[in-house]
Amino acid sequence: MFPCLFSMISKKQSTIHIIPLIEREKNSKSKKPIIKPYILYNSLLLLSFILWFLILFLCFPKSTLTNSDNQTNNLVTTCDGPPYVYVYDLPPEFNLGLLEDCRHLSVYTDMCPHVANRGLGRQVSTISTAANTWFATHQFIAEMIFHARMENHPCRTRDPNIADLFYIPFYGGLHASSKFREPNITERDALAVRLVDYIQSQPTWWKNKGRDHFLALGRTAWDFMRNNANGPDFGANCLLTLNAVQNMSVLTVERNPWAGLNQFGIPYASYFHPYTSDEMKTWQNKMRHSDRPHLFTFIGAPRKGLEKAAIRNDIIQQCDMSSKCKLVNCRGEQGKECYDPGQVLRIMSESEFCLQAPGDSFTRRSTFDSILAGCIPVFFSPHTAYTQYFWYLPEKARDYSVYIDEKGEERKRIEEVLLKIPREKVKKMRERVVKLIPKLTYKHPNSTDFHFKDAVDVALAALYKRVSSSVGVGGGDDLSL
Repeated sequence: MFPCLFSMISKKQSTIHIIPLIEREKNSKSKKPIIKPYILYNSLLLLSFILWFLILFLCFPKSTLTNSDNQTNNLVTTCDGPPYVYVYDLPPEFNLGLLEDCRHLSVYTDMCPHVANRGLGRQVSTISTAANTWFATHQFIAEMIFHARMENHPCRTRDPNIADLFYIPFYGGLHASSKFREPNITERDALAVRLVDYIQSQPTWWKNKGRDHFLALGRTAWDFMRNNANGPDFGANCLLTLNAVQNMSVLTVERNPWAGLNQFGIPYASYFHPYTSDEMKTWQNKMRHSDRPHLFTFIGAPRKGLEKAAIRNDIIQQCDMSSKCKLVNCRGEQGKECYDPGQVLRIMSESEFCLQAPGDSFTRRSTFDSILAGCIPVFFSPHTAYTQYFWYLPEKARDYSVYIDEKGEERKRIEEVLLKIPREKVKKMRERVVKLIPKLTYKHPNSTDFHFKDAVDVALAALYKRVSSSVGVGGGDDLSL
């Protein structure tokens, strides 16, 4: 295009200069020229520059013209205000680099299928026709999905000077699960120690000494709180015991109810990752009107040697003897159903109540599967939900759940307890559960529909409220890196 443009200009210029001298003299004697040649020449030259800049503006992305790294206007206009979140660009060894050896990210299973699609896992099409919103998501993968969501979040800023929160995208859970059998304590802790050293070397850290920083971890807090003084060693590292990390906020799928003052429970990732609010509403309506022939259901396996999981034996025995209960024993012949997202949600969506007994730890991913299926959760320990997810669950537990004390007499007659709940009360509880689905869901990282707040949005709002009450947020000294 440019050669053609300059060729046209040069032709017009040459035409001006080859007018015969005699003809020019005649014209000059008869009348004055309307436009002098040098004026026309300059006008054409100016026009060519204007056309050149216009072509450049229309044909090349804006990012090639300006450096947006330190521009406040790089925030997507759909961000409805603070918090603005700065995402650290960590060295790959702390997150994406770990995925290169995905086969060994867990001592129990090959994690390669689970880290696919930025942590969503493989797509499944047995639940809904909208197959691109349903995935076989691993229960301990929330940290990857949180990172993917933050990379495209409308309130992300690349300018640390206007950031209210600073997110450290460390795949600590994936790393921890790869080191559970590492006998060398120093080696087990090494990456966590290097992460803290790296963060403390950044000028952004010293603005508030990390009090406006946060981590999101996909495993339980117990996996990062090794106690060297006493107790058995389950392969945990020391991440959450480091002084610098105790200055931060730590988001984890299970917090320590007694010593986790800076720990905050976030939902386990379930299977639904919608792009749009319409997809969310469609699913909610489906769960509202789902036919539920089973009074209650339990999907899980028995546990041996764990006091907090002893209730499982009672549950399995009672459920197996009841015609009103659907039992899926994950160690029996039905075991495969426990790992099939479509089967899990089908069974739960056909049940009024879903029993949520503690297992290896207090919390369960199954709690969030059941809410996604519109199934009212039944808890046997307050630490399975009530002391965990303050930001996400209603303050009045009876509005959305049933509590049966694992040490009380009612645990021996679960069916009787559930049958006593009036039908109208059950209906109201289910509606409350269905309304909880959006805020307990991790929407698809590529979603551009911001009409409903998901688990990440809820966490950011709560973090901002917490940080703003303890430190001055926003603005401050120049922290350009």
